[in-house]
Amino acid sequence: MKIAIGSDHAGFTLKQGLAAFLSDAGYEVLDVGTADGGHSVDYPVYAFRVADLVRSGRADKGVLVCGTGIGMSIAANKVPGIRAANVWDVSTAVLAAKHNNANVLTVGGRLMALERASEIVKAWLNTDFEPRHQHRLDLITAMEEGREPQVNT
Repeated sequence: MKIAIGSDHAGFTLKQGLAAFLSDAGYEVLDVGTADGGHSVDYPVYAFRVADLVRSGRADKGVLVCGTGIGMSIAANKVPGIRAANVWDVSTAVLAAKHNNANVLTVGGRLMALERASEIVKAWLNTDFEPRHQHRLDLITAMEEGREPQVNT
């Protein structure tokens, strides 16, 4: 499985640790940067790079790290077909996979240590989507494509 990973300066250290963790676990890691955590960079650049790799199928999933994970989530979710979830623990990561089929995970480099982030990413990658939630994702896709969602009330 190919995992695209990216960060801004605030997430650089955690991204480096997660990239090593994923590589050691047998995943192919596509690191899109930033390559230097020493100077300020614009997080949307890296969010769009990861999101594009996932959207195009060149990566199976993506991981993004900024200070809180919030900015990366907002930016990545602007790319059609991306379902980026900003998570902070194993429970939210599992639910992002089960209920939302999140294909990008975002975490906060200023909010958690590598051990916790690694547990979160591992749980997300090892959780399957529950197809009973597909209709909700179809509603999101319809909105992305400018179609009228078929709502069941």
